[in-house]
Amino acid sequence: MKLIEKYSAETDLFIKVCHRLAERNFVTSAGGNAAWRLEDDVVLITPTKTWKGDVCRDNVIFIDMKGDTVEGTAKPTGEKPMYLRFFHDRPDIKSVIHCHPPCACACAVIKERELLMLPFYPETVTEVGPIPTVPYGEPLTKKLADNFAPYLPYYNSFIMEKHGLVTMSRGDIYCTMQTIELAEASIDSVLKAKAAGTLNPINDEELRDLSNVMSTRDLPLYGAPGANRTLVECYKRRI
Repeated sequence: MKLIEKYSAETDLFIKVCHRLAERNFVTSAGGNAAWRLEDDVVLITPTKTWKGDVCRDNVIFIDMKGDTVEGTAKPTGEKPMYLRFFHDRPDIKSVIHCHPPCACACAVIKERELLMLPFYPETVTEVGPIPTVPYGEPLTKKLADNFAPYLPYYNSFIMEKHGLVTMSRGDIYCTMQTIELAEASIDSVLKAKAAGTLNPINDEELRDLSNVMSTRDLPLYGAPGANRTLVECYKRRI
């Protein structure tokens, strides 16, 4: 059986998410890409040089963890090395999206790198977590993938300096898309608040209390299993 038949429902959901990225203007032109690890050695990935609104069953690709195409006729995204690094270093992660939401991209070009490392909203704290800025690396290169290495064990979302946003999750590709939407909405509000006055982040005591919410909802801490012990530790760590 072909992989696209075996994973027909997953392929349709993957395409739906690509189209949603395009509809929300989280990607433009051929920018952005996505990958979903369906088996230990099977990754569904977007095609290169393709607007995400045009992703369809005819141009999605299945690759293995060496980066070789196992099914599909299109060429996979040039950011393939970055995704392979993610899945190799974080075996708990199932899906990853790289995109260019306007507010996240604004944070990619400001010098205030710590802004998104602060906790502001309960939902963002419990579902997205702190978002560090990964130093700039030339797109489509191993250097870009390597720049993530110190950050990958501890976080699930990242601002790529002068580039965009990467978010990963232990859930399916739709779960990762929902996390991106929450992150972008929160960043939008933070930037507007910063322009209007003095920011008022959640304090350490309030942050500790939010651990109760995570326990009630059975939400895992971000990062690799065991890498972070508490919410406060997540937000206090600097790399």
